[in-house]
Amino acid sequence: MIMNPRIRRVSAVIMVVLGAALMILTPEAWPGALLLILGVALELFGIALEHKVK
Repeated sequence: MIMNPRIRRVSAVIMVVLGAALMILTPEAWPGALLLILGVALELFGIALEHKVK
């Protein structure tokens, strides 16, 4: 896990924004479902990075 809080925060924000963009811009076909799943995974990973490592 990334221990530097600044790098962790920046990467988490990038992951959340990229995940949101993927979820918003997904087409209606089956590749869109894959992009939606990828967007949700990026959102979850970004949120997990936001929490402090204890």
